[in-house]
Amino acid sequence: MNELAAEVARRRTFAIISHPDAGKTTLTEKLLLYSGAIQLAGAVRAKKAGRATTSDWMEMERERGISVTTSVMSFEYPHPELPPTAPPVQVNLLDTPGHADFGEDTYRVLTAVDAALMVIDGAKGVEERTEKLIEICRLRDTPVVTFINKLDRECLDPLDLMSDVEKKLGMTCVPLTWPIGMGKRFKGVYDLIHNRLHLFQAQGHDKIQQGILVEGLHDPRLDELLGDQVEELRQAAELLGEASAPLDHAAFLAGKQTPLLFGSAMNNFGVRELLEAYIRLAPGPLAREAITGPAATTAPAPGEPVPTRTVEPTEEAFTGFVFKIQANMDPNHRDRMAFLRVCSGVFERGMRAHHCRLGREVGLGNATMFMARDREIVEAAYAGDIIGLPNHGTIKIGDTFTAGEQLRFTGIPSFAPELFRRVLLKSPLKAKALAKGLHQLAEEGAIQVFKPLVGSMFIVGAVGQLQLEVMKHRLKSEYDVDADYESIEYTTARWITPKPTSKSKIEVQKMLESFQQKNQGNLAHDSHGDLAYLAPNKWNLAKVEERFPDLRFSSTREHT
Repeated sequence: MNELAAEVARRRTFAIISHPDAGKTTLTEKLLLYSGAIQLAGAVRAKKAGRATTSDWMEMERERGISVTTSVMSFEYPHPELPPTAPPVQVNLLDTPGHADFGEDTYRVLTAVDAALMVIDGAKGVEERTEKLIEICRLRDTPVVTFINKLDRECLDPLDLMSDVEKKLGMTCVPLTWPIGMGKRFKGVYDLIHNRLHLFQAQGHDKIQQGILVEGLHDPRLDELLGDQVEELRQAAELLGEASAPLDHAAFLAGKQTPLLFGSAMNNFGVRELLEAYIRLAPGPLAREAITGPAATTAPAPGEPVPTRTVEPTEEAFTGFVFKIQANMDPNHRDRMAFLRVCSGVFERGMRAHHCRLGREVGLGNATMFMARDREIVEAAYAGDIIGLPNHGTIKIGDTFTAGEQLRFTGIPSFAPELFRRVLLKSPLKAKALAKGLHQLAEEGAIQVFKPLVGSMFIVGAVGQLQLEVMKHRLKSEYDVDADYESIEYTTARWITPKPTSKSKIEVQKMLESFQQKNQGNLAHDSHGDLAYLAPNKWNLAKVEERFPDLRFSSTREHT
């Protein structure tokens, strides 16, 4: 195996997904604690004098105890099945927002990972947000490892939780560990693969849980340690041996099976087993499809095929795509960071690369790797790694960088917003700051901004109310912009493009001009300059679509 293939093989890149409050960010902290990346884990809702979580770096996240941005963290961990002298696994972990209002950010993150870790609250089972996230994973056949959290509290029966996952998420569960009791009776978890017991000891959330190992289900020490609960464990293990399907690695990689583990993230219990199971089972960097040639930047004529090719992670030539942009991670420097997933080849410090959308070579400068808000200059990065590129306004979500080949990686969408507000600036002197703030927030996908064809005021669009609140907070704290946000009658937006027809270019142009003249009051350009129709209701939208059958009204657009 050559050096490039060896480096690619030791990469694991995954996102943590869950319903809000299932313990996702707490679990992220504990994974970092086990890796040695941090020495002390913070509670998500820390007291004023206490620690904040490493992954929630935005002030608003710390105040509310929620994640509203995606955090990227990289760390190394020894492979559990390789000798201690073997190179450690490079784990790239993305902690995504759980709240539904930030689903678009989560969707984009899932385009940049090779697997997902799903966290479920043991007291609540599979919740609505989890179902929607798994639908996104299913679109890409993303492998999913499941962690049932909060076993130190009263939870649903483990068999009922298994059934809930299988019924609602359409994946067969394969338990790798099994809980012994719950709440006050929680004694630990039994490792069904390695036949050993990890005995639970509540030690507080900032210490690593070591546990006690006991070999085999029939070890007499089990009776001594578990008392009357030992029979429950033996019966459950017997039942699972008969009823549960064995782990099929191919089915897991296809997203049809999910390995199931139990524990308590707050108490660091079951976290090591989860991390080691993930490293053993999850795939390394996967191949990706990309549009190639002139079609990467210019849509081919109607009816013409779109040329694509598969980019393998072990290819020598460097490729990568931007899936996220974050403004003001360091408020002191007003920086903008573009998050790039390396897809093939080697990124080297100071290298130059071909920016496919701009059609020119650019210097990638001081790229960084992340530990949430903390960062360090990266010397080299391989397929699967997530690096940050300083962005001065030339990089957009969806941009592809290569060693020279014209490519565009696909599948990074923007969704039509459902809430709209007209921005009324309190001080005309802040007009420039407002325009800059809205442009940068739209650039990173936090909101969508529309400039009406008629009138001079900005209209902002969001998927949910919390997204609007975050926008207001950030405009005030990061750009010093005070504004009122007036409700407006629109309920959805559609991006306008001509359908493939036999009409000539001149006829298509005349049709678009006629459409614009008749619907000026509802038309706006988004932050990319694309034409959008803002509809007050579904009836109005249906009528316009009926009157202009040769136009496509799209509820999603590809970042290009």
